[in-house]
Amino acid sequence: MKNVEIFSEIGKLKKVMLHKPGEEVENLTPDYMERLLFDDIPYLKVARDEHEYFAKVMEDRGTEVVYLTEMLEEAIEDTKIKDEFVNQFLKESGITSKGLEEGIKEYLYDFTNKEMINEMIAGVRKNKIKYKKENLKDYIKDDYAFYLDPIPNLYFTRDPGAIVGNSLSLHNMKNEARKRETIFLKYIKEHSRTFNKGEKINTVYDRELKDPIEGGDVLILSEKVVGIGYSERTTPNAIEEFARRLLNENNGYEKVLAIDIPKKRAYMHLDTVFTRIDYDKFIVHADIENTLSVYELTKENKNIKIKCLEGTLEEILSKTLKMDKIELIKCAGGDIVASHREQWNDGSNTLAIEPGVVITYERNTISNELLDKKGVKVIEIPSGELSRGRGGPRCMSMPLIREKI
Repeated sequence: MKNVEIFSEIGKLKKVMLHKPGEEVENLTPDYMERLLFDDIPYLKVARDEHEYFAKVMEDRGTEVVYLTEMLEEAIEDTKIKDEFVNQFLKESGITSKGLEEGIKEYLYDFTNKEMINEMIAGVRKNKIKYKKENLKDYIKDDYAFYLDPIPNLYFTRDPGAIVGNSLSLHNMKNEARKRETIFLKYIKEHSRTFNKGEKINTVYDRELKDPIEGGDVLILSEKVVGIGYSERTTPNAIEEFARRLLNENNGYEKVLAIDIPKKRAYMHLDTVFTRIDYDKFIVHADIENTLSVYELTKENKNIKIKCLEGTLEEILSKTLKMDKIELIKCAGGDIVASHREQWNDGSNTLAIEPGVVITYERNTISNELLDKKGVKVIEIPSGELSRGRGGPRCMSMPLIREKI
């Protein structure tokens, strides 16, 4: 098995990367929530307890759980690499004053690497930094508390990147609040022993590309097909560039399905309305089932050929996966009230840890009961605080290795 290997959404999950919420969550305030893409403020102690339970559920089923911060700590052990990492992080945080840059570096370098990483994620407050003011911008005061913004969305490790086959798709995130997350993954990919083990991992998309794409929109349908949501966070240009790069490599992939979903906060990614749970079963939010458009992108010489696919979503998936029948299970049974409530609480955002075995939030009682009746084993996790960030078990996990199905 390779260092990274994902050829499906349902193969037995062997290795996964997580990030446990930290002080960055406590640096949210009502004034900063919109800026940092939150609708509410989680209670950190309980959120961490819930996240530990989530990790233990996977470990108890035989999944190796690794943590983003630990791999990043590994990646910056070398002093030169650490300096490059800090310089890039400060540059992309909008630090342009030389005096301020030196002041922040002096502050950060007083910590161990582990502490420094946690501090960068938590956000660096202005009252912690002393430096020599050199220009007008240094003297101008404002009410914002941070020189380095907190990164509270980082516990949704799905989005900065995705493993596609044996390659990494390293993303350009749509919103400014999340763009720096992919710096972490870039250094992990290039320098972490846990991630690489001496073998170079290919990149099929890169954070330096101008068009945004996020991991919640990337769905590995088979060894030959990848689905990508055209959503609030992923653009058609990004999908086309992803397809061009993926299909022009000798990796076995033959097509990309672009799935057009409504562009709204509640449906921010494809996986908030649609995830795979078994060989022949998907869960879907009823509101989008009959309104989707699906486009097939294939290789034609070195160009991309685009075709609008006809038929229902079931028919398109059945044909694509070469299966007689695909069942789409409606979130909360499609009830006009319950389905919207449970979709908002990530009832459609399930994480399959093997075929027909999924982790879900316990609060989505109607959807969970329905999955159970359909023969799917449901492992519920508490989510009173984690769910305040608007992401479910799939959002909170970046699978690195799955068994082939």
